[in-house]
Amino acid sequence: MRKTKTRGGAQGRAVHDVGGLDFGAIDRTEHDLALWEKRVDAMMILLYSKKGLWTVDAMRRTIEDYGEQTYDKTEYYEKWMRAMRNLLVEQEVLGKSEIEAKMAEVAERHRKAGRKVPSHKVAWA
Repeated sequence: MRKTKTRGGAQGRAVHDVGGLDFGAIDRTEHDLALWEKRVDAMMILLYSKKGLWTVDAMRRTIEDYGEQTYDKTEYYEKWMRAMRNLLVEQEVLGKSEIEAKMAEVAERHRKAGRKVPSHKVAWA
């Protein structure tokens, strides 16, 4: 069920509809993608194009359904990553507990290898 929320003080616009609102300057410089961003892009191509698990419209709907705070503070590829995770659960490909268990396993593997692991969990909203 669609749950798109409206943006406060924006005359009933949806959260993602920010065109014309004052969000400051846009950085238009070219930059290389970080490794994690490339991986998110690759996962999207694999799960959408090759596996056909969802449509572009489903991906967009999922991102547009974020609340205002989540939408505004989440970077572009983070939005994709969260949407893919939520769609995997929505489409019953994986369960939340399966995803959380795998994330904990990966985090522990990284800790043991001496890599920095964020301490916060990403909310399911």
